[in-house]
Amino acid sequence: MSDIVIWNDTIEELCNGYKETKDRFVCTFCAKEYEKGRIYPKEGHLFDAYGAIKNHIKEVHGCTADYLLNRNPELVGVTEIQQKILRLMSEGYDDRAIGNTLGIAQSTVRNHRYKLREKQKQAKLYLALMVSLEEKLSRPINQSDQGVIQELHQTATMVDDRYAITDSEREKTIKTYIGENGSIKQFPSREKKKIIVLREIMKNFYPGREYEEKEINRILERMYDDYPTVRRALIEYGFLDRSSDCKKYWVKE
Repeated sequence: MSDIVIWNDTIEELCNGYKETKDRFVCTFCAKEYEKGRIYPKEGHLFDAYGAIKNHIKEVHGCTADYLLNRNPELVGVTEIQQKILRLMSEGYDDRAIGNTLGIAQSTVRNHRYKLREKQKQAKLYLALMVSLEEKLSRPINQSDQGVIQELHQTATMVDDRYAITDSEREKTIKTYIGENGSIKQFPSREKKKIIVLREIMKNFYPGREYEEKEINRILERMYDDYPTVRRALIEYGFLDRSSDCKKYWVKE
């Protein structure tokens, strides 16, 4: 698995759901690619690369709002109640219906509308501030004296400073805990180091593919004897997801 990163995409690319290169269109959310000049058949229809990426986004992810409203609310900077309100707004509910559905007063819904609009205005100024500051400093804001702080993976179930990992910390941890053949010497107990090791383990899995539990176990057992502990950690930290009966696993997107 490549750790899908959206943080360096532009606002336009995020809103569109895809980014365009010289020879292809790439899905912002799952990195699926469509090569320019090729024709893609789909259920009796033929699409060029642009049509194929648009169809893919609509069928798999919905619009950008749909996709982001199904992420961890902390990832997009809203509270759980605000996320619920925004979901209902996206479905066309008015304030009265939202209040009735969530068991809150209509005036409370209006108050959240006001707060969300203020957050939107602040976000514009904050983004302008950070872009201007990075231009002034000629380096990204995540470039610290100890190295570049790595990006948080989108599907993280917890969003806090345990993810403030520099590239030097990553290299040192990998050298300490992972052998040259990819085996895990010891599964770390410290949160930061655990996240680093789990990210490396995820390179053995591919987005868009379903795995049976025995297949997951076989892959993990090659790296570490106590594979159930690693499997649980991959679920807990939001790298893998699974069906309710625990028979099917997939890379969380």
